[in-house]
Amino acid sequence: MFTKISAAAAVLAASTLVSAQTFTDCNPLERDCPSDPAFGSERVSCNLLEGACDAFHELEGTTVDYTEQGAIFAIERESNAPTIATDKYIFFGRVDVEIQAAPGQGIVTSAVLQSDCLDEIDWEWVGGDDLQVQTNYFSKGDTSTYDRGAYHPVDHPLTSFHTYTIDWTPEAVNWIIDGNVIRTLTYADAKGGSAFPQTPMQIKLGTWVAGRQDAPEGTVEWAGGYTNFDEAPFLAIYKSISIVDYAGGSGPASGAVREYIYGDRTGEWESIDVVGGSGRPSNGNNQETETTTSAEVESETSTSRARPTSTRTSSAASSTEEASSEPATTTTEASSTEAPTTLSTTASRATPAAESQAGTPVGADGAEETGGSAPPSAAPREAVTYGSLLLAGAAILAVQLL
Repeated sequence: MFTKISAAAAVLAASTLVSAQTFTDCNPLERDCPSDPAFGSERVSCNLLEGACDAFHELEGTTVDYTEQGAIFAIERESNAPTIATDKYIFFGRVDVEIQAAPGQGIVTSAVLQSDCLDEIDWEWVGGDDLQVQTNYFSKGDTSTYDRGAYHPVDHPLTSFHTYTIDWTPEAVNWIIDGNVIRTLTYADAKGGSAFPQTPMQIKLGTWVAGRQDAPEGTVEWAGGYTNFDEAPFLAIYKSISIVDYAGGSGPASGAVREYIYGDRTGEWESIDVVGGSGRPSNGNNQETETTTSAEVESETSTSRARPTSTRTSSAASSTEEASSEPATTTTEASSTEAPTTLSTTASRATPAAESQAGTPVGADGAEETGGSAPPSAAPREAVTYGSLLLAGAAILAVQLL
């Protein structure tokens, strides 16, 4: 049974894990960055029993085996951290992942949404805990507190498959297990919106070793102990994944959407330009606006640009859709009125769902909140060496705690 660590140890774990995870090639809140290619109305529905999903690429050093069980993410040694990431982004949306997380002391499995400015929404499974899953979120890489994580009971996540969903709109984030909402974070609950994840995100799936011999004690304790590689390999198995982009709104994108561009340095969702097929910014329901000049259009379609001077209309209007009730869940299923392009390894396409509920405060759903003792998520990042970062963070925090 997973035992929660003390507050001091959790802070130590948090400080070091954050060093390994909060990395971005270009932070648009600090400088001009390339635009984010959009999924838009392209739906992704991949059956990983049939092979790799074209929407993802393997990060350096990653090897994934595709078998009749699904995509196998194997850990055989400390240096392994198999991870895949999407090339495109969603700007609000829904992601469903069917997974059996990797068992093994010190092994962590993650499904993460992360933006260029380090907004983040997470699922995490610790390999020594076959009774719970952890949820977490971050805003703009802020790790000044660690009171956002929560633990949720789930029936044997390390030995059986479950479907884990993130449904993310301008109003709320819903974490869902097998069709049941287990946690809701509203925009207002996240410090009035200032701590709400709200910028375009990639999807990353991975497994990594937190119980390394060179990891700080707090990190190892959070992960359940040092990893015994005599018991390797440790296998996480992904069976399927579906992705639906809401393109700045509260339901599936229905128009042509090409890319997302940060309009300023605030990181607020209203400032994100949703650029359609014509290269012109659009508002949240994917209808192109007429408030951008031809010169500004050229600027909008460049791979890197300065803050625009035009006035935009940006709203979170929902796509036109026909809603129907789904008895088995607390969500409201919705289907777009326009048939989208589908990127899939199978002929079938999953039906997306937009959440419609009152926004239960975090903790009111029965989840055990971690308060100040939850470490953040720690999905591996592409250009970070864990050992040196973990040790440096641990040393600094140890001095601060004395």
